[in-house]
Amino acid sequence: MSVRRVVPNLPVDSGPDPEGTAGAMRANAAFYGLLGFEEVMNQGWIMTLAPPAEPTAQISFMSADLTAPVTPDVSVEVADVNAAHTALVRAGAEIVYGPHDEEWGVRRFFVRDPNGRIVNVLSHR
Repeated sequence: MSVRRVVPNLPVDSGPDPEGTAGAMRANAAFYGLLGFEEVMNQGWIMTLAPPAEPTAQISFMSADLTAPVTPDVSVEVADVNAAHTALVRAGAEIVYGPHDEEWGVRRFFVRDPNGRIVNVLSHR
């Protein structure tokens, strides 16, 4: 199995911010920008940041996954999502979503790890 990147999906808490999720996303972008991160994707409900010199060193902020039944804790990009799915199903892992082709160009599924965390396993199409 070939892993291409691992991205933590941090929950966004808009708290008392009157701008809600958008304001919380901007605040995170500004804070992590001080560490050298720049926005590489923003769909409103998920924003991903990466340093320009290391584009696979990423961190995502998510209010909720708007296209799946649960919000994943971490994303793992693999070379072959179908092979990963087959291996996990054969091992008896609990698949909680997918596989599904998403409109933004990835094929993915969610699996529950031994600690109960949800892992988003994906490949770009």
